Amino acid sequence: MLRCVLNTVRDPQPVLAAIGLGGNLGDPVKAMAEALQALDRQENCRVLSVSRLYRTPPWGKLDQADFVNSCALVETSLSPSELLALCLSIERSMKRVRLERWGPRTIDIDVLTYGDEVIDDDGLQVPHPRMTERAFVLMPLNEIAPNLAVCGKKVSSWAAEADSEGISVHSEDRSWWRC
Repeated sequence: MLRCVLNTVRDPQPVLAAIGLGGNLGDPVKAMAEALQALDRQENCRVLSVSRLYRTPPWGKLDQADFVNSCALVETSLSPSELLALCLSIERSMKRVRLERWGPRTIDIDVLTYGDEVIDDDGLQVPHPRMTERAFVLMPLNEIAPNLAVCGKKVSSWAAEADSEGISVHSEDRSWWRC
């Protein structure tokens, strides 16, 4: 008896990715909530944990309004480049315009980590190349993933060393994004 075995492509195993969100134009809290909800609606993404909201002074370009920042952990079966493409698509759908580096924005979504992968491709670097220098990333990420290793060190260690001057908790409510 002849048996046929079909080669089937298995769904990739879900990976834990860390996402950073921020904005300082319009209603950044609403924009970040919409972005997280859009990620969570995808069949191949699930938002697992979201930090509190932080108010942070601008970084890089200082003559602009304070930002609101947060981080989220997302379980996804998307590849790193597909996850980035989804984040950029959400930004575009929310009318994000990139006029100047580190300038004002309605929404910014960064892929900070993707499992334990190190990626250095055109358009995607993971871990995010400047995340270990930025308290506005490390403080919210430390809330939800203090033991996550980034560049050989735990997020909690990076956060303890970061200059957090001027950064404050904007909201204690961790369910802010479900409004």
